Amino acid sequence: MSKRAVLEVIALDVEDAVAAQAGGADRLELVTDMAADGLTPSAATFAGIRAAVDISLRVMLRLADGFAAGDVGRLVRVARELRDAGAEEFVLGFLDADGGVDLGTVERVVGELDGCRWTFHRAIDHAADRDALRKQLDGVPGLDTFLTAGSAAGVDDGLRTLLAEASRGGEPGYEQQLLVGGGLRLDHVPTLLAAGVDAFHIGGAARPGGWAGPVSVEAVRQWRQVLDGR
Repeated sequence: MSKRAVLEVIALDVEDAVAAQAGGADRLELVTDMAADGLTPSAATFAGIRAAVDISLRVMLRLADGFAAGDVGRLVRVARELRDAGAEEFVLGFLDADGGVDLGTVERVVGELDGCRWTFHRAIDHAADRDALRKQLDGVPGLDTFLTAGSAAGVDDGLRTLLAEASRGGEPGYEQQLLVGGGLRLDHVPTLLAAGVDAFHIGGAARPGGWAGPVSVEAVRQWRQVLDGR
């Protein structure tokens, strides 16, 4: 039997988390403030969601809009607070002013994560050289996933890049799982699955009423069924 594709859903609160799990999500990305494209939730929010569901949770480490790290000392404190609250998986990614990976900040924050697994998020889609970024991050402890649309503009524009990167799986800088998200639609899925992509990330697609409304069990279930070939 082939391995089931991972379905990750953005959750803002307990209601979202419970609905996503009920619809068949494998993992949640926990954020707050989607007006800023997702910032770090409170430790209390994490704890409430952790108590409500039993699927994997990846917690965003991002304190302000954009991809600059900002106050690195505060980032480190927040990471430690979330670890102390029981968080075991994370999402992060920082760029410098030239669009290169801010490797010093990444390594400093990752140093607080005790070897936990983490995703480098869509900062890669805004990088000056995504191949160089991947290779610079190769070997950083815990990095097991890149969340990407292949383009800052979304999957429609980035599909060719995604297919090319999927074909390089296993090369240095490309061993990590390719998690596709950012303007992802159901009609993209067959092409991505055929290319070997096995992880998918949805946010707005799980909310028919928009970001002001909750995650829909039915919407998540539809994605689950398509990913499972049903």
